[in-house]
Amino acid sequence: MNTERQIDVAPEEDEDFDVLVLGIGNLLWADEGFGIRVVEEMHRRYRFPDRVRLMDGGTQGLYLVQYVRAAARMLVFDAIDYGDPAGTLKLVRDNEVPRFMGVKKMSLHQTGFQEVISAAELLGWEPAAMALVGVQAEELDDWGGPLRDGTRARIDPAIDMGLAVLAEWGIVPTPRTEPPAHGLLRHDLDMTAFDAGRPQPIGSI
Repeated sequence: MNTERQIDVAPEEDEDFDVLVLGIGNLLWADEGFGIRVVEEMHRRYRFPDRVRLMDGGTQGLYLVQYVRAAARMLVFDAIDYGDPAGTLKLVRDNEVPRFMGVKKMSLHQTGFQEVISAAELLGWEPAAMALVGVQAEELDDWGGPLRDGTRARIDPAIDMGLAVLAEWGIVPTPRTEPPAHGLLRHDLDMTAFDAGRPQPIGSI
């Protein structure tokens, strides 16, 4: 399967923005997809002001620089190897974010998000605030596997953490009364369709 896809942006968030909510990782490597799944679920549950853009950054690497530079504030979700027990959530802010993003690459061959931040800063980006909500992954090396149950269970708490950060920034989304007309992800990559078409995780057979 080709994992190099165009960056997906929710249709109602195509206008100018100054707050970027970004999920990064690789859906095809088990818990690597955590950040994308969190942002996908936030989009499914809430409608955000026009100044906020929710984005599946995938493994786009330096292609994300233009979006990062456009944001005065950025909230990132990802699976990170902190060396903590699996499922541990951690919130880090501002100058601490690049240090934690440097723990791993977004994939074996892609630019790490630490380099994305560095490139944006070299081009003059001076964010008012950054925050990273990261989960300690349980499994990163299962090609084609879904999120592990323990990691999946951290989606809701991660959303709550993210919403609290956004509230500090003066952003309060509106709960949706019905599902959005379009999901954040395209090409049958939404969590329900993806899980239905994937093999069982290693060790579950």
